Amino acid sequence: MEFPQQQKPAGDGKIFYPPGVKEITDKISNDEVVKRLKMVVKTYMDMDQDSEEEKQQYLGLALHLASEFFLRNPNKDVRLLVACCLADIFRIYAPEAPYTSHDKLKDIFLFITRQLKGLEDTKSPQFNRYFYLLENLAWVKSYNICFELEDCNEIFIQLFKTLFSVINNSHNQKVQMHMMDLMSSIIMEGDGVTQELLDTILINLIPAHKNLNKQAYDLAKTLLKRTVQTIETCIANFFNQVLVMGKSSVSDLSEHVFDLIQELFAIDPMLLTSVMPQLEFKLKSNDGEERLAVVRLLAKLFGAKDSELASQNRPLWQCFLGRFNDIHVPVRLECVKFASHCLMNHPDLARDLTEYLKVRSHDPEEAIRHDVIVTIINAGKKDLNLVNDQLLGFVRERTLDKRWRVRKEAMMGLAQLFKKYCLHHEAGKESALKISWIKDKLLHIYYQNSIDDKLLVEKIFAQYMVPHSLDTEEKMKCLYYLYACLDTNAVKALNEMWKCQNMLRGLVKELLDLHKLPVSEANNTAMFGKLMSIAKNLPDAGKAQDFMKKFNQVLGEDEKLRVQLEMLISPTCSCKQAEICVREITRKLTFPKQPTNPFLEMVKFLLERIAPVHIDSEAISALVKLLNKSIEGTADDDEEGVTPDTAIRSGLELLKVLSFTHPTAFHSAETYESLLQCLKMEDDKVAEAAIQIFRNTGQKIETELQQIRSTLIPILHQKAKRGTPHQAKQAVHCIHAIFNNKEVQLAQIFEPLSRSLNADVPEQLITPLVSLGHISMLAPDQFASPMKSIVANFIVKDLLMNDRSVGNKNGKLWTTDEEVSPEVLAKVQAIKLLVRWLLGMKNNQSKSANSTLRLLSAMLVSEGDLTEQKKISKSDMSRLRLAAGGAIMKLAQEPCYHDIITPEQFQLCGLVINDECYQVRQIFAQKLHLALVKLLLPLEYLAVFALCAKDPVKERRAHARQCLLKNISVRREYIKQNPLAQEKLVPLLPEYVVPFMIHLLAHDPDFTKPQEYEQLKDIKECLWFMLEVLMTKNENNSHAFLRKMVENIKQTKDAQCPEDAKANEKLYIVCDVALFVIANKSTACHLDSPKDPILPSKFFLMQDKDFKNDKEYLTTEMRQMLLTGKPKPAPVLGAVNKPLTVPGRRIFTKTSTASDTASNTSTNSSPLSSSTINKNSNSNAATESAESRTQENNENPVIKNDEGKKEASQNATPDAGTEASPVKRRGRPPKTAAAAPVVAEKEGAAAPGGGAGRGRKRGADPNSNPSAESINIKMSKQQQQNDEGTKRQIDLQSRWPFVSREQERVRKWEHGGNAGRALETVVLLLGSEGDTEIEIELESSPEDVICGRKDRERRPATHGQTSCAAWSNTRGEGDTRSTSRGVPSGRQGEPISRDDEGRVAVKRKPLKVRSRL
Repeated sequence: MEFPQQQKPAGDGKIFYPPGVKEITDKISNDEVVKRLKMVVKTYMDMDQDSEEEKQQYLGLALHLASEFFLRNPNKDVRLLVACCLADIFRIYAPEAPYTSHDKLKDIFLFITRQLKGLEDTKSPQFNRYFYLLENLAWVKSYNICFELEDCNEIFIQLFKTLFSVINNSHNQKVQMHMMDLMSSIIMEGDGVTQELLDTILINLIPAHKNLNKQAYDLAKTLLKRTVQTIETCIANFFNQVLVMGKSSVSDLSEHVFDLIQELFAIDPMLLTSVMPQLEFKLKSNDGEERLAVVRLLAKLFGAKDSELASQNRPLWQCFLGRFNDIHVPVRLECVKFASHCLMNHPDLARDLTEYLKVRSHDPEEAIRHDVIVTIINAGKKDLNLVNDQLLGFVRERTLDKRWRVRKEAMMGLAQLFKKYCLHHEAGKESALKISWIKDKLLHIYYQNSIDDKLLVEKIFAQYMVPHSLDTEEKMKCLYYLYACLDTNAVKALNEMWKCQNMLRGLVKELLDLHKLPVSEANNTAMFGKLMSIAKNLPDAGKAQDFMKKFNQVLGEDEKLRVQLEMLISPTCSCKQAEICVREITRKLTFPKQPTNPFLEMVKFLLERIAPVHIDSEAISALVKLLNKSIEGTADDDEEGVTPDTAIRSGLELLKVLSFTHPTAFHSAETYESLLQCLKMEDDKVAEAAIQIFRNTGQKIETELQQIRSTLIPILHQKAKRGTPHQAKQAVHCIHAIFNNKEVQLAQIFEPLSRSLNADVPEQLITPLVSLGHISMLAPDQFASPMKSIVANFIVKDLLMNDRSVGNKNGKLWTTDEEVSPEVLAKVQAIKLLVRWLLGMKNNQSKSANSTLRLLSAMLVSEGDLTEQKKISKSDMSRLRLAAGGAIMKLAQEPCYHDIITPEQFQLCGLVINDECYQVRQIFAQKLHLALVKLLLPLEYLAVFALCAKDPVKERRAHARQCLLKNISVRREYIKQNPLAQEKLVPLLPEYVVPFMIHLLAHDPDFTKPQEYEQLKDIKECLWFMLEVLMTKNENNSHAFLRKMVENIKQTKDAQCPEDAKANEKLYIVCDVALFVIANKSTACHLDSPKDPILPSKFFLMQDKDFKNDKEYLTTEMRQMLLTGKPKPAPVLGAVNKPLTVPGRRIFTKTSTASDTASNTSTNSSPLSSSTINKNSNSNAATESAESRTQENNENPVIKNDEGKKEASQNATPDAGTEASPVKRRGRPPKTAAAAPVVAEKEGAAAPGGGAGRGRKRGADPNSNPSAESINIKMSKQQQQNDEGTKRQIDLQSRWPFVSREQERVRKWEHGGNAGRALETVVLLLGSEGDTEIEIELESSPEDVICGRKDRERRPATHGQTSCAAWSNTRGEGDTRSTSRGVPSGRQGEPISRDDEGRVAVKRKPLKVRSRL
């Protein structure tokens, strides 16, 4: 567009001024100039666009005002007035300006723009004129003239900068509106916005500028909203150059693009319509830091409260979710942090987030797993409905994490949710019901081995589950109904918690008692032992020992501190007194003050554990009142979600537990009156618990509460005579515990009961037998002699030696308690009576113990049918065998009876653990473990667990192994904590169990053919079951000690039958097998033994000094078979179809690489595995399909696979109607009978052949041709007979090995399709990063592992080979390769271990050889 020629003023260039205005030149003063300009301004203000005459008249003046004199005048007032005149001139002469020169126009608008800076000071006298200038410019849109200038952008940039810089909070809305009008007109009516002008606007959105001038930010925000349609294209172009093309030089704001995107999105998402797809591209960048920046940005955009970006842009949302699996740790961490805001602001996206949070809850990084928990808990605390059950399940899994920080966060988070929604009911009953599992889960953690976990559970219980800060009544109400709602395991955990705290209080009391004694060496030694015991119950045992020594020193020096501590652990200490004592003790130990005082923290841990913060006399009274309300029906039981009967029963159970730990708190007439009411209730369990509470707490009833005594005695007499067996037992013990004239009271019960015994009515015999047995045990001096005649004439002759009724011939090996015949129940109680009578006498002067032991042995020999009249059912026989075995074990706990138990009787007792009935084995093993772990039984009974290697059920073998581990650790710890025990190592040192085990196995009824491979394999298996645990560590050269012990046994005779050559030969053969196992396990066993072992003379007789037994009883061939397995003849086709070879070419042999042989090193590896062959090198183990799991009270336990699905069980037990083997063994099932159900392999068909393995089918018969299609069936090793260099036939039945996570990606597998699918299954079993570790027991035999590896090393590759890459998921760069999986949970009671990164680690358990049960 061409500007018109400049207009000439009328009068040949003469300037006309308004009337009264003189000429304005540089000759006059500034004040005069201002005065005259004001009149000019007024003239122009009054003019309008229609005054053509005036316009022409004052045209010269208009041109004059644009001269350099005015535009560059140093006076601010002059410049302002000139600017106002110029603005009016543009208004008057619009749309044509009187100035046609581009340069002049540019100078004028730059001049006007500079004057707008005066808007900054609203208090200035000239502000109104500045406002008039702005208003005039905005109304007329004067700056639009500049569009015709080539360098108009410079003017606009200067204008925008000026306006953004001058705006402040003192400006009113009109000023802001005019600024907005002025700038928006330039953007909307122009051809486009240049990058420089866009920068001028966007720079105000950057956080740094935003904080400096909030009004400029608001102005820019409003401007962008108004011009969104016009400016969006310019914004998109800017971000396209920076984000996609990487041209950061296009703008100084390039480094702030992500901040700008966030601000622009908050202003109006339409501004970024074309930008969002560019962010999807940046999310896949190779630069981790760049991905992190984009993720941070999108996290804010998606998580914003009113954001609809996720629903509007699903591809970008899905791409963003993919960053949860990013390979860069900070990116994954940022994604997890975002999830918290997203869950709270957008609950509808929870379903999308759940799967990704599941994967991250197993992340190898501790910080990420921690933040997953924080994310879920924060959302749950805001509103429980924001988190679904699956998300809460992730937190539940992390309570078993490897890392303490993660476990603590998970436990504390769940505790906070429980307190908010279950205790305070902030969201109603529905929400409380949703998380009702939290209380049980938190208490289950008390089963963990870590003392940190236990301490945290105690803290959570005291602060969140039953807050100690509540009033006593409210606090006890919480405890009362919490106890009623807990599951069985949680109740046990809570009871154990109180028991541990009480035990620790006892240790502190014993320590304080030692301080009262004179100083001596013995006293110091005892004090040190107490300190070590206390330190074991505190975190970080090493530091705890040092701090406890320091605390003990302080106690010795500060008597006031000892007084406070004694008051704290006193039985009469109330909860309020406990708080005062803790505060005083803490105050005394805070000097000198330090920023961190680890000593004080450790003492606080101790005080928190021993302080009675919940239970005192007032608390017990409150509990009793709640119990009374439940009995009367006036309690809030239904509102709390429990029935009145449940509340009463659980309430009494709670009181019973507290009666053990706080007996003094029960001493009140009100409490005992309520308990008397419970004794009169019909519920047997309630009455039994009430009697037990009286027994534990009633020591002062006779002296202080005569009325209670007079009421209680008749009730106890009645319960002892006609109550249930459990009530009778507790009643007798209660009388003995709380009454001084106990002999008279017991006699009043004994005499009528002894006269009323009648074997013809067995239903009425059970309670009298229980009472008589306990009376004779508690008062032997008074009742031992009368009992002897009862035992001889009635118990043995009339009851045990007679079968009056015929049992149920249903063939079952076990039935429920309700189905057992009364006669058998009476016989079981009769056996227990015999034991109690003998335990009361504690001597064998009358030889009654010998007779009893012979009777019990005869019952075991006859398999429970003592009369052998075939009247008793098999299930009843199982009950009697269990009773007899338990009776011998109980008598062995008394030293005088242990000495007279013969080796034959010991062996009969031990063989019960191999009984054909599952429940007998289970209960006997539990009784054996409890007696051993309390150090009540002699060490020889620990050898019985070696027989568990033959158990057909995996669960029983696992339980036996845990029992061995626990017992051995208890004995070792006892020796360490008790210096005096060093002198009695023979009955305590676990290694001394080996002679008893060897003798027991030598007399195994199955060990009839000493040179038969199958029998020797069983012996080897049993020996390894025990030796594996003993040889985990070579402490004090114990391996050499074991070897020396076995060698010494080989130089003795069997004391049980010293002249029997066959028996001695079997003993020596077992010794050779033991030496063989030890030598293959340990390379240090051949060193010199530190001590000469002592052998038990009861089992071994020393030979003459000249005797030397150096004979090898195992042949070389037998040793090889024990090492590698019995060879199998090759199939006919395998011998005929020899592999073809090409002349001149070498047969391809797969070389074993490091990745082929690497595995997780485990101390539990078998001594007979390939590790012993290859000089203790690591080897890969093989897996087997699901093992059987058994159900209690079921002779055919149901088998479950790894996914928990029930499989069909095969009823092959002799009790299910099948004909048993004619050769019966003592205390064990026939060899041909399968004692456990069988399950087929998950992927393959059932193995042919009828041999029964451990609860599953055996492999094919050695003489049969193996099927080529049964890929997953275990194969024995084929004998290596071909020369080196020949090619071995491909074995389709070989097993696939385990690999580590790294090997999964690089190793090629030499199997076809089925094996590849099986491999995927195994990798899933490996668990995911961050999971708690479970142990997967590998049941393959050592020879299978060796054979499998050698086969793989020799056979050539085939076209069906499958590499790990064929099935593994691949992702783009920046992705992790973790797999979403749940956390497998171990069997309860088993310790859970974890690897260093919190991952599930598949540990190698001992490789076991198949049993023959």
